[in-house]
Order: sequence, then structure tokens, then C-alpha cells
Amino acid sequence: MLTAALVIFLIFLITPPLLLRFRKRWVASFNLKVTNKITAPFATWLPGFGVITHIGRKSARRYRTPVNVFRAPEGFLIALTYGPDSHWVRNVLAAGSAELETRHTKYHLSAPAVVHDPTRHRFPLPVRIALRILGAADFLQVSSSQAT
Repeated sequence: MLTAALVIFLIFLITPPLLLRFRKRWVASFNLKVTNKITAPFATWLPGFGVITHIGRKSARRYRTPVNVFRAPEGFLIALTYGPDSHWVRNVLAAGSAELETRHTKYHLSAPAVVHDPTRHRFPLPVRIALRILGAADFLQVSSSQAT
């Protein structure tokens, strides 16, 4: 009886992260249409968040995307929670630059590079756990200078 209860508990514990991993495109689409519009006004001042402004590769339009951003010695690390094939990531890589607003400060970003780090060792433990649950092991590493 205890074994069956343990198995059921583990299924309920493991299922949501697995669904999230296998439904990344669905979650990304939902976030684009709903969550980003709600969080964008707050993302510029909340710790661990920011808004990246980038130019579309094909449309040449200006886009603002809320991201999870963390300070690094050389600039910033941005968690690629939907993977390195997201449109905003491809836009930043193609342009070679972007702007980031975080904690009421604007930064010019340059030298973007996708870094694969399954250990997530550059992040604090709670962030590592959250990124592991989301299945995020890729990050955009960028150099930064404060915008004027």
C-alpha cells in the first residue's frame, strides 16, 4: 500500500515538469500572447527579470521581450527557457546586439553567444532548481555597457 502511494505521489510530482518540457512551444505561445503582456511592465524593476529590446531579422520591427536575466562578471546571462531557437534569440544573434532594461537601468548588449551549461553552476541554488525543472540548460551570454 505504501509503495502504491509513493508511486502516485512521484507521478504527481514529476508530471508537471515533464508536461512543461514537452509542451515548450505551447507554453511559449501562451506566454507570448498573455503572460508577456502582463509581466512586461514589471520586468524592468523585478530582480532576476528584464526586458530585452531587439530588432526582427526579417521584419526590421522593434520587439520587447521579458526575460530572466542574471549578472555575470563579463555582462549578463539570460536564461533561454524555450531554447536557443526562440525568435528573439535568433534576432539578437543575427544583429549581434540588443538593449536590456533591468533594475531601472538600461544596458547595451553585444557579443551574444549561446552557452550550453547543464550544471547551471553560475546561478544561485534556487534559480538552478527552477531552471532544471523548466529544462533550461542553454543561456545567452552577452557583454554589456551601460547605455547613455
